[in-house]
Amino acid sequence: MKRAGRMIAVALLFLALPLRTQAAELDIDGKSAVLMDVATGTVLYESNPHEPLAPASVTKVMTMLLIMEAIDSGKIGWDDMVTASEAAAAKGGSQIYLKVGETMSVSDMLKSIAVSSANDCACAMAEHIAGSESAFVSMMNTRAAELGMKDTHFVNCTGLDDDDSAKEHRTSAYDIALMSRELLKNHPMIKKYTTIWMDTVRNGTFGLSNTNKLIRFYNGATGLKTGYTSGAGYCLSASAQREGMELIAVVMGCESSQIRNAACKSLLDYGFANFAVINPELTEAEPVPVKLGKSNTVDCRLGDTASLLIDKAQKNAITTELSMEPSVTAPVSQGQRLGTLTIKSGEQILREVPLVAAENVERLTWGDLFGMVLGRAAMAKT
Repeated sequence: MKRAGRMIAVALLFLALPLRTQAAELDIDGKSAVLMDVATGTVLYESNPHEPLAPASVTKVMTMLLIMEAIDSGKIGWDDMVTASEAAAAKGGSQIYLKVGETMSVSDMLKSIAVSSANDCACAMAEHIAGSESAFVSMMNTRAAELGMKDTHFVNCTGLDDDDSAKEHRTSAYDIALMSRELLKNHPMIKKYTTIWMDTVRNGTFGLSNTNKLIRFYNGATGLKTGYTSGAGYCLSASAQREGMELIAVVMGCESSQIRNAACKSLLDYGFANFAVINPELTEAEPVPVKLGKSNTVDCRLGDTASLLIDKAQKNAITTELSMEPSVTAPVSQGQRLGTLTIKSGEQILREVPLVAAENVERLTWGDLFGMVLGRAAMAKT
């Protein structure tokens, strides 16, 4: 099914430089599509981005996000052993055929989910983290709301649509891009698993092959998750990274795996051909002198991310200017503004990033000052 998409000459309030749009629009087959930049969250292309649709196993992007959050928070560990329940072992669709009572490490469970879309492992991990799949689904919906996923309602952790409740299991291409961005940006360790082409579990006795063929055939591919059911059609959240820029291409409701792969490839190709992300670094900023402080200077740091999405043709025209306070008087609070990093294209200001104090500097007390005077007097006598 073909629907005309539209380019977005975007974007965020800080981006004054207009992004280039192609004269000929991309021809993307599918019910909906979104292309998003990971660093800034800028949408570069969209077609029916907010239409709630069945996502099939792309659902597992949220499942993997909650697993990674549980690992990174210390709630669970990579080597923790997870026991398969009767419910997990009974899951249909893609699976590694867990037996009731079988145990497997969190790492191998996650590998099986990321590479082979194992529904039985997704259910086992949901139960391990939340106690039951239903409790885990509640966590999924809470996290979706926190991420601003307004088109989403989950009813399971797998994307299976083999019961009546699955009619309410819906999300959109835009929401998939949001949760994919959260997973990639804040939990990069997931790419250790989503970039696996072939591997094994169960001590090498069970083979895994990635359902995302772009991992092998697309330069810079980093993930992320495929999905298919007869009701949802072929879906894919595909991510790739080149020259410091990482993009997410989402397509839903395609008629074949070849069409979904081609659609994501076209989206990613368009993004890499036309846009770039710059990340100015704070290399020339000297410490700021501090008057009446227990330290004579204070270091500064960027008060916000300096990542900026630009038209690729403008990349060589980008310059930065540094403006700093000549000095500050103690006390100085961590995060206190000390200056500005201005990012420009020619004479046009694209963004102003605050520079702030990296640490606190306490003010000298009267006792400190008195001691300094006595010290100087003693040195003068000698």
